[in-house]
Amino acid sequence: MKIGPFKIKRVHEFLIERLIQVTAWTSIVTIVLIFLFVGKESIPLFTHPEVKQEANISKLFVPQQYSPDKPPKSVWQPVSTVPKYSLYPLMVGTLKATLIAILFSVPIAIAAALYTAEFASPRAREIIKPTIELLASVPSVVIGFFALIVLASILQTVFKLDYRLNGINAGVALGLAIIPVIYTISEDALISVPRTYKEASLALGANPWQTAFKVVLPAAFPGIAAAVILGFGRAFGETMIVLMASGNAAIGNWDFTESLRTLSATIATELAEVVHGSAHYHVLFFIGVFLFAITFGINFLGSLFIARFKSKLSGARS
Repeated sequence: MKIGPFKIKRVHEFLIERLIQVTAWTSIVTIVLIFLFVGKESIPLFTHPEVKQEANISKLFVPQQYSPDKPPKSVWQPVSTVPKYSLYPLMVGTLKATLIAILFSVPIAIAAALYTAEFASPRAREIIKPTIELLASVPSVVIGFFALIVLASILQTVFKLDYRLNGINAGVALGLAIIPVIYTISEDALISVPRTYKEASLALGANPWQTAFKVVLPAAFPGIAAAVILGFGRAFGETMIVLMASGNAAIGNWDFTESLRTLSATIATELAEVVHGSAHYHVLFFIGVFLFAITFGINFLGSLFIARFKSKLSGARS
């Protein structure tokens, strides 16, 4: 009995669909298993009496308290006679680096996306778009090395900084890493704006620049907001760049010219040498759970903005 070419085609399509489905579910299960493993290692922080007492979980997120005659109570000092495990200086360092990265990268990425989407010639777009997106393929360690050797000296000279490795240096280097993320999603959002919006604006007498800034940009705002949120999540969880470019000192103040340490860099620096089963060990895994939850929430928020943008465009086209 011969099998017709149509049935063979259907069998091939069925196998491909199942392969894609298995791959997708395997990825989801892998992520869940990773989260369960990391979460399991952090549970003794709340259940084991000795670990709970040493880590003093009630003070993990206590803000830094300065006093002229007393040392700060909230510090990250896991290796000492009296270990201290406050995550406050690590959170401050993470937020400082991420904030500078966003302030540096968002104007550049959105301006580049607006130019390539609205004003660049097809040939210029073919050059600019792949060049910016190529930056996403540069390894983080290369960007960190560039920030450590070159960028730190330039920023210190220009801004007369006391320290070469500081929050500004780490934030600018992080900004270089997230520019492709924000640029790509923003450009897709700008291109997706219906042509009727632009044509109506031009027909009413607006020039191309007015149309781009007052019509296209606001219409694409949900997509651009999603790009910024995803870029924030990418910067928040980055490890190698801040590890090399920040000075890696857990200082809990908001002075951007001083060194800082992030949550992810702390895990990368200390997990390889920590004593298995100690309070320090479980606190590091708790940081991993905390980072996982924050990045998941940020990415989920970004997906909501993207869904809102698509529904808005579908409603405009219908």
